[in-house]
Amino acid sequence: MEKILIVDDNVAILEALSLLLEIHGYSVVLAQTPFEAEQVVRYQQISLVLQDMNFSSDTTSGEEGKTLFYRLREINPHLPIILITAWTELETAIELVKAGAADYVGKPWDDQKLLTSIGNLIELGKTRQSNAKFERQQQERNASKQDADLAGLVYASTAMERIVDMALQLAKSDVSVLITGPNGSGKERIAEIIVANSPLKNKPFIKVNAGALPHDLIEAELFGAEAGAYTGANKQRMGRFEAADGGTLFLDEIGNLPLSGQMKLLRVLQTGEFERLGSVQTRKVNVRVISATNSNLMQDIQAGRFREDLYYRLNVIELKLPPLAQRPDDIIPLVNHFLPERTISHTAQCALQAYSWPGNVRELENACKRAGVLKREGELHEQDFVLDYAVDAAPGSASTTKREPSKEELERAMHSYHGVIAKVARHFGLTRQALYRRLQKFDIEY
Repeated sequence: MEKILIVDDNVAILEALSLLLEIHGYSVVLAQTPFEAEQVVRYQQISLVLQDMNFSSDTTSGEEGKTLFYRLREINPHLPIILITAWTELETAIELVKAGAADYVGKPWDDQKLLTSIGNLIELGKTRQSNAKFERQQQERNASKQDADLAGLVYASTAMERIVDMALQLAKSDVSVLITGPNGSGKERIAEIIVANSPLKNKPFIKVNAGALPHDLIEAELFGAEAGAYTGANKQRMGRFEAADGGTLFLDEIGNLPLSGQMKLLRVLQTGEFERLGSVQTRKVNVRVISATNSNLMQDIQAGRFREDLYYRLNVIELKLPPLAQRPDDIIPLVNHFLPERTISHTAQCALQAYSWPGNVRELENACKRAGVLKREGELHEQDFVLDYAVDAAPGSASTTKREPSKEELERAMHSYHGVIAKVARHFGLTRQALYRRLQKFDIEY
């Protein structure tokens, strides 16, 4: 409930205003002297002040109200103050409005007009407080990011801004984090940011790509093996959990872990205990686990390929990275990062932002490297990046269709080229007639 201070030496006015405001849901504090008013504003959370201009029976100049106004402003510069004035103090009231008073009302006042003014000022105050809080939070985040290690991550999009903010918050904790997103979207880089800004940044940071290991070797890779535990195991082998003891283990493509390995992983997460393959000796480690996947683990759970209890152990917090096509603001900064000494034509920049990048940042990096190698000097144009667009060739052409552009790709291209059909058609390697057919198919205006 919003609290309003009423300052007036006239008890009848205090009672009338108090009744009016309380009926309309406000909490009211009363003061009869400037000193009482100053103490209330200094020590209570007041949303608005209604103050008279005179507090002595033989005074009509308004100087007392003027002095109180400036004292209250010193205590709280943002506090809305409405002046209650008689015609004799009108000139002083107008002067104070110019100095920052929120409003003034004459005696006798209009109840409805006064309530409207109070309501508007309180709502405005809430908005200002909310904006000030947001600005403080932004400043705090920006200050923390200036000191943060972003592991070389290049981004400009709001989506990645949120991911980075969350990663920096999670870095301070020891909870398990699951990073999801398509291949090449930057999952490993986010894991590096978490570790680089954590209390474990100087401890071991071990990475394992479960998708790159044969299923029969994943358990040995994670938990180690004794000599002779499996064919080809000629000597004792330390696992990645032991190597990461006291630090962080990053498990990429966790969805590829076989069920037997999932059971052992769940046990390690619950107790910190495990045995090497071929051993009965229980070992204990203290490891923070960050995992990543491009799979839909909920579908894998329903299909019986992934343990539900392990999923909830890994997914205390999920960071979901969007594909590059959903954060086009990142594309040009990334291109400039991959090709720092090169100039990219405006047409090429439009084409790069309109392209869907199914391989995400990794595909963009490869396209930039290829363009830089094949054309070592001069401005780079769209054709230098050899984008894998669908080709709908004219009759008699030897070209073949590789991949149909999606509705989203067509819409982005239409936006980038300002609806110029010839440029959009050339962008996709289509004839104008073929482009028209696709625009009609997807009900895209042109």
